[in-house]
Amino acid sequence: MVQSLLVLAPTLLVIAFFLLGPFNWSRHRTWARAVTCALVALIALRYLVWRFTETVLPYPNDGPNFYWVWLVFIVEMLAFSEVALFLILMSRYVDRSVEANRLGQVFFARKPGDLPTVDVFIPTYNEPLDVLERTIVGALALDYPKDKLKVYVLDDGRRDWLRTFCEGRGAFHVTRSDNAHAKAGNMNNGLAVSSGDFIAVFDADFVPYRNFLRRTLPFFSDETIGIVQTPQHFFNIDPVQSNLGLENVWPDEQRLFFDEIAPSRDGWDVSFCCGSCSIARRKAIDAIGGFPTESITEDLLTTLSMLNKGYKTRYLNERLSMGLAAENLTGYFVQRERWCQGGIQTLYLHNGPLRGPGLSLFQRIMFLPMSWLVQYLVRFTVLVVPIAYLWFGALPLHFTDVGDYLSHQVPVLAAYFLLMLWLTPTRYLPLVSTAVGTFSTFRMLPTVLSSLVRPFGKPFKVTPKGSGNEASAFDAYTFTWIAGFIVVTALGLLINIVPETAHTRGSFSTIAAFWSGLNIVVLVIASLICFEKPRRLLQAFKLDEAVEVDGAAGRLVSLSLDKAVVAVPTETRFRSTRVLLNLEGFAPLEADLKQVTQRRGDITRSGDKRRYYVHLHFDLRGFERDKMIIKLYTGRYSREVPDIDKIAVSVSLLLRAFGRTRVAS
Repeated sequence: MVQSLLVLAPTLLVIAFFLLGPFNWSRHRTWARAVTCALVALIALRYLVWRFTETVLPYPNDGPNFYWVWLVFIVEMLAFSEVALFLILMSRYVDRSVEANRLGQVFFARKPGDLPTVDVFIPTYNEPLDVLERTIVGALALDYPKDKLKVYVLDDGRRDWLRTFCEGRGAFHVTRSDNAHAKAGNMNNGLAVSSGDFIAVFDADFVPYRNFLRRTLPFFSDETIGIVQTPQHFFNIDPVQSNLGLENVWPDEQRLFFDEIAPSRDGWDVSFCCGSCSIARRKAIDAIGGFPTESITEDLLTTLSMLNKGYKTRYLNERLSMGLAAENLTGYFVQRERWCQGGIQTLYLHNGPLRGPGLSLFQRIMFLPMSWLVQYLVRFTVLVVPIAYLWFGALPLHFTDVGDYLSHQVPVLAAYFLLMLWLTPTRYLPLVSTAVGTFSTFRMLPTVLSSLVRPFGKPFKVTPKGSGNEASAFDAYTFTWIAGFIVVTALGLLINIVPETAHTRGSFSTIAAFWSGLNIVVLVIASLICFEKPRRLLQAFKLDEAVEVDGAAGRLVSLSLDKAVVAVPTETRFRSTRVLLNLEGFAPLEADLKQVTQRRGDITRSGDKRRYYVHLHFDLRGFERDKMIIKLYTGRYSREVPDIDKIAVSVSLLLRAFGRTRVAS
C-alpha cells in the first residue's frame, strides 16, 4: 500500500495542483498561465533527467539495442524542445478587442473624406462561381465609404465569365500574362494596378463580415504595425469533423490554433500573417519589395520580411469573416502539405528565421517550424516503440521497474493533458486530438522529410474547393498504413500472451501491453477519418426567425442559398407544392415544397404532433441572390460549436467504430 502511494504520489500532486489552482483561475491571466506552464515544464524536466541518468546512460553498448535506446531518447528530447517552446508561448495571452474599441472611436471620429483608402485583393485561380460570388459580393458590401474602397479580383485563370460577373457588380477584374510565383506573384500584379493605402486580402473562398475594416483599420494608428491578422472561421464542416461524425459536437480542426495559440503568439509579439482575412499597410509591403515570392507560404514570409524592417503583426481574435475549410481529405492534405513545406522553406531563405536581419534571438526561435519538424516524427515513434519490443524484444530504455516508470512518466502526461484541458477547454480532448494527429502522420511525415531534402521541390498547389469537388472518397493510402499498424501491434500482443510463442520477459511487458492497447484504440479512431462522407455544396445555417409560408406563420430554422426549412404547426395546410416564402427584406420567394419531416423532440409522450418541418427549395438569381449572400455570410450567422460535448463525442465515436466494424465484417 505504501509502495503504491509512493508511485502515485507525483501524479496525485499534479492532479491536486490543477484542482486547487488552475481550474479555479482565469486561463486568460498571464500570471496564472506563467505559474502553470512553469510547473509543467519542471515536471517534464524531472522526467528527462530521470530518463537520461537512469534509463539511458546505464545502458551498455551491446549492439543494435544500444543505438535504439539513444534514438528513442533523442526523439523524446526533440518532443521536449517543442513542448518547451509551446509552454513559453502559452504562458501569455492577449485579447485586443478592448484596444480595438478604444482605437476605433478615435480612428472613425474623423470625417469620411479623411479616411484612408483600402484595396481588397481576392486572388483566384480555378475556383468556380459558387465559391467566388460569396467573396466578391461580401467584399463589396463592407461597411466603409464606397469612394474609399475598391475590390480587385486577381484572376490567374483569365476567365471571361468572371470578368463579366465582376463588371456587373462593380469589382475590378485583373489578369496577367503568366502565373509566375503563383499567389504571391498574382498579388504583386495587383499592387501594380492599385493604389490604396491599405491592402485587405481574402482568399477566393473567404467572405468578410461587414465590420471587418472598422475593427482592423484602427490598429494602424501605430505606425509600426504592418499587418493585422484575424482568425479564420468556417461555414462548412471540415473532413475530420464529418468523417468522425462529430460535426455538431466537435469544433473544426483549426480552432486550437486560431482561438488559443495565435492570441498567445500575439502576446509575445511573434504573431504572423496567415494570408487570408488579413490587412496590410501598403507602405510596409513596399518596404519589403512586395509580397515575397521565395516561398509557397508568402504570408509567413511577409511577416518575417516586415519584422526585418521593424514592422509588427497584430492579431485580433474576433470572428470577422467566414470561409470554406478543406472540403475533403484531398484538399485537407494539399493545404497542410503546402503549409508544412512553406514553413520548412523559410529555414533556407535569406529573410527566414535563421538568416533574416533585424530579428531578435527570441523571434528567431519562435519562428522555427518546430511543430512541423517534430510532431509527426514523435507520433510515428510512439507507434513503433511497442512494436519493436513485442516483435524483437528491443527495449526503448534501461528499464528499472514499473513503479519507477509510472512515477516519472505518468505525471508528465497528466500535467500536459490537464494543462491543455485548462488552456483550451472547448478545443481539446486527448484521445480524439491524438487520433487526428496520428491520422495525419502517414502523409505528413514524408512531406517533412522531402521538404528537408528538397525544400523547393514541389510547386504551389491550390486547395481544391467548390463545385466539381463533391465526390466522396476513401483514403486507401492512409487506411493501409493504419490497418497495418493495428495488425502488427495486435499480433505482437497475441504472440506474447501465448506462453509457447512469447519471447519478451520482464516488467516492461506490462507497460508495452498497455501502450499497445492505447495505440490500437487511437489507430481505430484515426481509421474512421479515412472514410469520406458526401457533402452539400451550399451549406445551411441554423437560425430561428419568424417567417410566413403562403400566409401561414412559421419559424425559419435553417437557411442556405437554395433551401429553407420552416417549422409550422401541424394543422397548417398548403394548396400546392409551389408556395411563397416571405423573408424579411426580400420580395416573396417562389419555392418548391419538396419534403415534410418530423423530429422526435416535436412529438409529445402522448403521441401528439406539435409541428412539422417543410423543406422549401428555391433558385435565386442576380441581386436577390446577392442579398441572400449578404444576409447569410457577412456576420449575422455562424455554425460554430461553442463547446465540446464530451459524452456526445464518446458515443458518436463508439457508434462510428461499431458501424464501420459491422460493414467491414
